[in-house]
Amino acid sequence: MTIVRAGAEQGLEALRTPDERFDGLPDYPFEPHYVEVGAGLRVHYLDQRPARAASGETVLLHGEPTWSYL
Repeated sequence: MTIVRAGAEQGLEALRTPDERFDGLPDYPFEPHYVEVGAGLRVHYLDQRPARAASGETVLLHGEPTWSYL
């Protein structure tokens, strides 16, 4: 685990699972994509648009307390 000091002035910490822990997951062929949300934190997202697709509608699904693998 990596400890990310997020908002150190408030004394907050977040744990980050190493990326290699997600390598080779069965039945999960998606490439990792992340967006930085500040203070060293990031959120993973799936981008399943066809490579040649133009910009279009965006669908946001939030899976807490699970994640897309389930």
